[in-house]
Amino acid sequence: MSNFIVRKAAVLGAGVMGAQIAAHLANAEVPVVLFDLPAKDGDPNGIVNKAIDGLKKLEPSPLASKDRVAYIDAANYSQHLAELADCDLIIEAIAEKMAWKDDLYRQIAPFISSRAIIASNTSGLSINRLAEALPENLRSNFCGIHFFNPPRYMPLVELIATRETAPELLDHLESWLVSRLGKGIVRALDTPNFVANRVGVFSMLAVMHHTERLGLGFDIVDALTGPLIGRPKSATYRTADVVGLDTLAHVVDTMQATLADDPWHRHYAVPEWLKSLIAQGALGQKTRCGIFRKDGRAIKVLDLAARDYRDAVTDVDPAVLAILRNRNPAEKFAQLRASTHPQARFLWAIFRDIFHYAAYHLAGIATNARDIDFAMRWGFGWAQGPFESWQAAGWQAIATAIKADIDAGLAMSAAALPAWVFGRVGEQGVHGAQGSYSASADAYQPRSTLPVYRRQIFPERLLGEKAIDGITVWENDGVRLWTLPRIDDRVAIVSVKSRNHTLGRDVIVGMQEAVARAEADFSALVLWHEAPFAFGANLKEVAEAIAAGAFDLLDTYVGEFQNTSMALKYAKVPVVAAVQGMALGGGCEFLMHAAKRVIALESYIGLVEAGVGLIPAGGGCKEFAIRAARHAAKTGGNDPFEFLQPVFMTIAMATVSKSGVQARELGFAAETDKIVFNANELLYVALREARALAEAGYYPRLSPRGIKVAGRTGIANCEMMLANMREGGMISSHDYMVAKAAATALCGGDIETGSLVDEQWLLGVERKLFVELLKNPKTQQRIQHMLDTGKPLRN
Repeated sequence: MSNFIVRKAAVLGAGVMGAQIAAHLANAEVPVVLFDLPAKDGDPNGIVNKAIDGLKKLEPSPLASKDRVAYIDAANYSQHLAELADCDLIIEAIAEKMAWKDDLYRQIAPFISSRAIIASNTSGLSINRLAEALPENLRSNFCGIHFFNPPRYMPLVELIATRETAPELLDHLESWLVSRLGKGIVRALDTPNFVANRVGVFSMLAVMHHTERLGLGFDIVDALTGPLIGRPKSATYRTADVVGLDTLAHVVDTMQATLADDPWHRHYAVPEWLKSLIAQGALGQKTRCGIFRKDGRAIKVLDLAARDYRDAVTDVDPAVLAILRNRNPAEKFAQLRASTHPQARFLWAIFRDIFHYAAYHLAGIATNARDIDFAMRWGFGWAQGPFESWQAAGWQAIATAIKADIDAGLAMSAAALPAWVFGRVGEQGVHGAQGSYSASADAYQPRSTLPVYRRQIFPERLLGEKAIDGITVWENDGVRLWTLPRIDDRVAIVSVKSRNHTLGRDVIVGMQEAVARAEADFSALVLWHEAPFAFGANLKEVAEAIAAGAFDLLDTYVGEFQNTSMALKYAKVPVVAAVQGMALGGGCEFLMHAAKRVIALESYIGLVEAGVGLIPAGGGCKEFAIRAARHAAKTGGNDPFEFLQPVFMTIAMATVSKSGVQARELGFAAETDKIVFNANELLYVALREARALAEAGYYPRLSPRGIKVAGRTGIANCEMMLANMREGGMISSHDYMVAKAAATALCGGDIETGSLVDEQWLLGVERKLFVELLKNPKTQQRIQHMLDTGKPLRN
């Protein structure tokens, strides 16, 4: 186990979770065998093949690239169990029935290698009890590994040891999950529903209890319990529909059956209205009807009083909305508690009860408060965990208010707050520089010291934890040039400071200065900041210049943007772009000009200028024209258009990659660029890539001369495609004009096919076409509409 590597994995159970776990293993280039029961008719692997086909249709896609599905092999328990012998990791993900799992474990045990890790994806059954179905020689290699749905996108994995699990097994598995699959790990105790579901499902039950008590509509509650309080857009009842009302009921039933001594036990019950929906087969999203349903474009919501569906509304009371917009958490919670409005009373009650519940159960369900807060962030999408929210609002004030409500009989349980709560008053809460509080150990516990976490220079922080600042070398209003001497004092880092990292004039000028200083004083430069990487040009600045008729100024701005791209490309030191999140328009062009890219898996990259009636003019079209010429030369052809055709459609349709892997396929990144699954490791990897390039004697390539372009013939070929799209109603006349401009830039201008040009010529073509489009009223309408609504206008 000292050199733990997963060369091949198996997933047992091709249901929703099993198939998507297999997909994410395939994303990480781990070959996986997906098992299920043999089909009763036809192909014995029919059940699994259907599940694999289903992966291709899901949105958001569980697959980082369509070709990843080729890493998943179909198998069934009757014919293929011998394939388990070659698997280093075996994940069981069948239905939550103990007897079924017992039978399966006994069936697979003879085929499992002694080196393999066996893990159950159960969402709440006892791991110790499950281990009893395995022979004794395999029990030390068994644990719980609870992924959250959807596995590609939800960071949380709960690891649960049994009494016999080898400690080093969990260390190796945690390290592998963190770095290879990009997960956030919480080591949960073997208690019903573990950590996230225990707290998260109780939170949903508390919402349901207070919804009914205060007579609020499900739609109003979802408006209150979504982004306004730092929760996902799906809020509470929409989340229940997405999870599946029957699945939610099953989890609640597990809590009711296994937590008889819990002070909240009477609330572990499925409401009658929910039982009624389940009995009718209205199970939520999977049956297209649940608490909500969609009628055409209208969203309907169940009205309990009318016993029918009505149009959903989102009418949050203005006074309550004003409270929620108060940025001072202490004032906000005090105002919610003091208000007599039902919506405010509801919000105070759900926060009070989740604080109470988490504090009471901390010692029994989690190692420390950090684990509960991260579990709720990573598994349920909360912006802050319950202890963070409590601490931010003032530990003592909230503790006093909760106790007063318990004493007054207002809380969902009469259980007293544990004594440790009042012992934290002097510490200002449970999170601090010394770590997070453990109620079971009565001590603050630091973060894990596993070596894998050294790769996270800036790990996700909790409230109260101090961040590393680095040392500033130079900065202006747009960028900051800085270093991390304890990591590498020879590699500089440049970070964009603007909102959404838009690329306005301060950024453009600042980036050129940062490159010049890196060339003078450092060995390499890394372009890094937290997501998004960049939203492209500052459209507000562009719109203001258009309104002033300052097109000469805009022409100069485009020229400076191009100069910055070229400075990145031809810097005397290697420039490595560390990319995560959105990298759109000019942001995409910046990363295309870097010497190398390190890209987080969840990166969404594209040249989207067509959405605002423009074309890429920061060197994006130029770079593709150069690559097309090189491709033609390498393949022995004379026509670069074969390479340009898919590129043209990508730009014309403003296609954005759905992953870092797909960004390589679309040509925004090179095959040699690294894809990092854990975005917290991005800077670590980028710094080492930059250092390696510098130590290898990096120097920039010479600017290419004699670039053969597709010219008029290439433009004509693009126009034929556009004509068909316009006739089919797929694009407007202005779309046609914009796309033709993109084709002209990609093909080197309206010149003879096969002409030889240089980079400056290509940049000039981009720049001229870009400024001409800026003068077009329809492009100006698109820009303004994007600024006003955040959405593209098709005019």
